[in-house]
Amino acid sequence: MSISDLLGAMMQSGMAPSSNQRLRNALGGGSGGLLESLSGMPGKQRGGGLGDVLSGALGGGGGGDLGGMLGGVLNEAGKMAGGKQNLALGGLGALAGALLGGGGKSLGGALGGGVMALLGAMAFKALQGSGQSTGKVPLGLLEPRTDADQRELEQNTELVLKAMINAAKSDGQIDEEEIHRIVGKLQEVGAEAKDQRFVLAQMQKPMETEKLISAARGRAELASQIYAASLMAIEVDTSAEKEYLRELAFGMGLGQEVIRRVEQMVGLQPV
Repeated sequence: MSISDLLGAMMQSGMAPSSNQRLRNALGGGSGGLLESLSGMPGKQRGGGLGDVLSGALGGGGGGDLGGMLGGVLNEAGKMAGGKQNLALGGLGALAGALLGGGGKSLGGALGGGVMALLGAMAFKALQGSGQSTGKVPLGLLEPRTDADQRELEQNTELVLKAMINAAKSDGQIDEEEIHRIVGKLQEVGAEAKDQRFVLAQMQKPMETEKLISAARGRAELASQIYAASLMAIEVDTSAEKEYLRELAFGMGLGQEVIRRVEQMVGLQPV
């Protein structure tokens, strides 16, 4: 199982009670958002190719077809990337489909790719006009064009996965109930024993906050993705979790405005 498969499985496990709702918020689950638009489409159209639906909406010449934050981001990123065909729309489609009631083993890798595409879109939007943007479309939202891009995306995906697990430890440790639920979900989606052992080892390790900070410092797009993923992994309802998030965000070099924008996208009150 690839690292993208594992990320998809972890997201499917619902690491925190609010994980799915925060994903929905980021995808535009409110009135006029992407999920609302897709849920109103006929089942045949919705089920066969959400990536095609997204491509068609982008090709229609305006963000209004999609609505919400994501629609505008995809149109802007598509122009910057040299065309919508260079964006990871298939992964976003798989992610939207899972949240609309799809699921199962077949979604693993595509879902993981969708998570990275969504995190890339969030980073792209959060950094606009902040003074921290490089002016590039983040990998994840941008399809890899070279072997080097692919390797970097895999490394970033692993960092995002580790960041989610690290966040889950921030209020002390991951309890046995959480471990059994996550491992059970990994088994359900077909994770091999070695993949389950990898996740278990990560959950049982001491906190790795400094390693995450070191990997993302000076890389605002990646830092924004890591921060957003961390918000989706925990409830943020304890002082320890809030303190951890502040340490992580400021340690990676994210500005206060970028932090606020990411929190707003997932529907979280400022921490």
